[in-house]
Amino acid sequence: MTNKLPTQKDVINYMDTLTNWGRWGKEDQLGTLNLITSTTRLNAIKLIEDGISISCSRPLIPEIAPDIRFQFSRFAIDTGEHREDTTSDAENNRRGASEFIGMVFHGMNVTHIDSLSHMFWNGKMYNGFSSNEVTSGQGTQKNAVDVAINGILSKCVLLDIPLLKNKKWLSSDEYVLPEDIENAEKHFNVNVEPGDILLIRTGNYKRRLEEGPSNPTVSGVTSCHVACAPYFKKKDISLLGSDSPNDINPSPYPNLRFPLHTVCLIGMGLWFLDNANLEQLASECIKRNRWSFTLSINPLDLKNCTGSPVNPVAIF
Repeated sequence: MTNKLPTQKDVINYMDTLTNWGRWGKEDQLGTLNLITSTTRLNAIKLIEDGISISCSRPLIPEIAPDIRFQFSRFAIDTGEHREDTTSDAENNRRGASEFIGMVFHGMNVTHIDSLSHMFWNGKMYNGFSSNEVTSGQGTQKNAVDVAINGILSKCVLLDIPLLKNKKWLSSDEYVLPEDIENAEKHFNVNVEPGDILLIRTGNYKRRLEEGPSNPTVSGVTSCHVACAPYFKKKDISLLGSDSPNDINPSPYPNLRFPLHTVCLIGMGLWFLDNANLEQLASECIKRNRWSFTLSINPLDLKNCTGSPVNPVAIF
C-alpha cells in the first residue's frame, strides 16, 4: 500500500486543482466527452481488424441478493401461453407478448453510465450548475444524460489489474492506485491518450460470479482510489469504466462518501461507466495480446435523467 494517499483535505482541494469548469465554455454539459472529436472517432474505427464484437454488460435479471438495494422488476403484460389452440378467435391471434420493466440502475449491479448531474458538492454539479436544477417534477435540467444521445465511441484501453498482479481478483480492501495503472500501461505495452475511454478491471464481477453476492457494507468493495484522479486528468480520458461501482466502499474519508465520483463527475466532468462485465473482454485481450480496441456506448434517450443503463460493445 502506498504511503502517499491523499488526505481528505487533499481530495477536497482536487475540486479546484483538477477542475474542468469553464474549459469548454460556461454552458458546457458534455464535460470530458468533448475530448471525443470526429477525428477521435475515425481513428477509433480504424482500430477494427476483424469485426469481432463483445458485450461488456451484465445481464439484467430479477434477483434478490445482499448487494441489491432495489429489485429489477419484470412482469408480463401479455404472453404466448395457450396460444396454440387453433380454434381461438381472431382477436386472440392478433395479440402478442410484452412485459413491463423497471429498475433503479444507479447502484452496484446494473451496467450504466453516470451523467454529470448524478452528484453534487456544496450545492453544485459540474460547471457550477446548481443542484436545484435537478427536481422531482422536472428531472435534470442541466447535465442530463441525453446530451450524449448521439453515442459515445472512442478508442478504449483495458488495464487488467488482477492479471498484472497474478491474481483472480483484487480483495475488497486492495485498491487500484496510480502506480498500478502506470505499471499496467507498461506491462501491457499500451498508452492511454487524450479522448480515450479507460476501463479498469478489478475482478469484482468475477468474484461475484464465483463466490456469490455479498453485502458491500460488510464485505467492502474495491475500486480505483481517488488518488488516481490526477492521473485521469493528466491523461485527459473521456470516460472511466470499471467492473466495480467506481468508488471504494466503505469510503476512507469520513466526509466524502463517494470521493472518486465527487472529484471526477463534479470537478472534472468525467463520465463514468459503472458495473461493467469485463470478463469476456479480458479473455479476448489475453488471446490477442491486445489491450486497445474500439468501444461503443449508446445511452437511451432518457430526457432529464442522471444516467442510463447501457450495453457497451467492444469491437476488434
